[in-house]
Amino acid sequence: MLRFDSEQLTAKEHYKMLIGSIIPRPVALVTTLSQNKVLNAAPFSYFNIISSDPPMVSISVQRQEGKQKDTARNAAAAGEFVVHIADETYAEGMNATAAGLPSDESEVDQAGLTPIESTHVQIPGLAEAHIRMECKLVQMITLGGTDEKPAADLLIGRIVCYHISEELYDERGYIDPKKLKPLSRLAGNSYATLGRIFELQRPR
Repeated sequence: MLRFDSEQLTAKEHYKMLIGSIIPRPVALVTTLSQNKVLNAAPFSYFNIISSDPPMVSISVQRQEGKQKDTARNAAAAGEFVVHIADETYAEGMNATAAGLPSDESEVDQAGLTPIESTHVQIPGLAEAHIRMECKLVQMITLGGTDEKPAADLLIGRIVCYHISEELYDERGYIDPKKLKPLSRLAGNSYATLGRIFELQRPR
């Protein structure tokens, strides 16, 4: 096998190793609201579950040259955000929100997505998503880089309300992954859809 010592790699080489190895990654489309009431949206694949009791998720928002992105800044100021599970039905709209717009312009408007009122937070969600989660910010941790130029803001959010399309939810209380049609992130510009599903019994 090839061997790469971590301390000898550049940040770009680490990035290529990580996004090519840790796949597939779930994609969260996150909405936040600026202090000027501009609705921001951006997709993140550094996203996962932290806990189910209480229900918490994490989103790592990478900085650019130490500069905080709108999502992290808005979430910190408002203490709230909404997570949407990316799926095939609005893939183009989701991807369009990755555009680097000025803070006073809304990615939601540019992408042609539809804002919808939330019930437990002030941040609107997006009607196109089949699953969305209203979140309260529990903690934001600045990580990596240097004191002058941190690398990332880790958002930890507690889910206060789920919105799930009826057709996805079965009588046992499970979400049907085939009907959800989730998207996952690979390397570069590549995404993946849900493939073969099989089961393995967990050992006791």
